[in-house]
Amino acid sequence: MKKSKIETQLVTAGRDKRYTQGSVNAVIQRASSLVFESVEAKKFATANRANGELFYGRRGTLTHFSFQKAMSELEGGVGCSLYPCGAAAVTNAILAFVANGDHLLMTGGAYEPTQDFCNKILTKYGVETTYYDPLIGPGIADLIRPNTKVVFLESPSSITMEVQDVPGMVKAVGAINPEIVIMIDNTWAAGVLFPALDYGVDISIQAGTKYTIGHSDAMLGTAVSNARCWDRLRENSYLMGQTLDADTAYMGSRGLRTLAVRLKQHEESSIRVARWLSEQQEVERVNHPALAQSPGHEFFHRDFTGSSGLFSFVLKKRLTDEELAHFLDNFTLFHMAYSWGGYESLILANQPEELNEIRPAGKVDFTGTLVRLHIGLEHVDDLIADLDAGLARIR
Repeated sequence: MKKSKIETQLVTAGRDKRYTQGSVNAVIQRASSLVFESVEAKKFATANRANGELFYGRRGTLTHFSFQKAMSELEGGVGCSLYPCGAAAVTNAILAFVANGDHLLMTGGAYEPTQDFCNKILTKYGVETTYYDPLIGPGIADLIRPNTKVVFLESPSSITMEVQDVPGMVKAVGAINPEIVIMIDNTWAAGVLFPALDYGVDISIQAGTKYTIGHSDAMLGTAVSNARCWDRLRENSYLMGQTLDADTAYMGSRGLRTLAVRLKQHEESSIRVARWLSEQQEVERVNHPALAQSPGHEFFHRDFTGSSGLFSFVLKKRLTDEELAHFLDNFTLFHMAYSWGGYESLILANQPEELNEIRPAGKVDFTGTLVRLHIGLEHVDDLIADLDAGLARIR
């Protein structure tokens, strides 16, 4: 049978009768202890505890298994580990594949907590991190050492939005040492707009807090792995005590069912806002992967099937503290908050010197204030009007 389109997969994935038990959605099975009816049943569960058999709550319940199967189907992996947040997914995936004396290559455009983990935790255990320019492409091969164990990607970068040449980097790494594990923070693409494992990435990581949950009301991390890395990722995460409550796993499953239509609206509105911003006199440039001037756009055009709602733009001037407060404090629809991916529109700003502090692979090439937007599900005309009023405040 021909493989279904992603919209259909998002509706059907992980909904086996074992998990739904006659309802539309998977059941919510909350449990720590799971009862065995006989010694033989206990032996069977113990032998198959890593293969979806009910064994103990930390291994998962039917609710978890349903969501894990859905994520594996959607991202083309053989298994999915669940975590209480995106940062836990990133850190535990890395920890599963490094040890004292190892070397990690990390994109210089990575999510700041990912960098903090490398700088403050991995250093304590004798793991060295080298940060590289997100646009290095196949040149990543020049940074590989005999003790390099992991290459970590994030595409686009979380603030400056560089899109990486993932296929080129995977090929270059594999030519030097095919044993190196390649991971990607695939949150911006919600795991479905960029098929990372199809391009040779070993582990695709998401902060499901963002688009999978979609409503800014729960925290979730996922890591979908290919066959060669799955056993190690699964068992190391289990030994580190990583788990997720059944209710959040259910919310993750439920979020998948509307993900396609939400992403289409996020994409449509964000591109329209990005194009409008690119025409405004106060704006130096717009970093939206779907726009030709955005760094790495050619890779976005080649490899992605769509875009989401997160992007940034740079003002022509660096706002003073007073100007920045006046700009940010008076929006009607855009609210200041960390995270993104929910139905509401968000805004945050960084001064260039702040960005330089969190960009270990090189300083930014602009001097104006950077503004990061997440375009939510409000009507795009209202969002543009809100932004127009904001720009008027700094004219």
